[in-house]
Amino acid sequence: MFQFINVPMGVWIDEGGRVVRPGEPAWTTSRTLGVFGDKPLVIEGGEYVSALRDWVTRGDRSPYVLSDDEFARRVKPRSADEMEADASFKLAVWFQQAGKPELAEKYYERAQRLNPDDWNYHRQEWSFTPQDAGRKWTEKYQKLDRPYYPKLEMKPETGR
Repeated sequence: MFQFINVPMGVWIDEGGRVVRPGEPAWTTSRTLGVFGDKPLVIEGGEYVSALRDWVTRGDRSPYVLSDDEFARRVKPRSADEMEADASFKLAVWFQQAGKPELAEKYYERAQRLNPDDWNYHRQEWSFTPQDAGRKWTEKYQKLDRPYYPKLEMKPETGR
């Protein structure tokens, strides 16, 4: 529902149930996770926590609450492939829980093929073969052509 594609992700929902920031990386500390290509992959956890605290204190007056236009820019409707991937993933989980791993594998593979950027589909499948999980993660990570996490966009909006 919130289009989380990796962990940790966070979404800000106010007391009235309105989503004021969509799913985005939600680290609590800043760190460098290594080098991606020729650039370090920096996680902006300190910046995220500061913005979150500002929102908790100031509510809708916080410059980190997104305008409707900015929210719409960041949240795109899901494609047909993404929706089918989600349905396939749910079938895979159901088959896994029903003790039918061969059918689960078929639907995990389908979900991953339809939406390869959703790391949650991979992580769930890998959890059933923990002896292979690290190797599979490393293989997928090494094939990436862009950073593992999306860039956190925490620039305060003006006019609030």
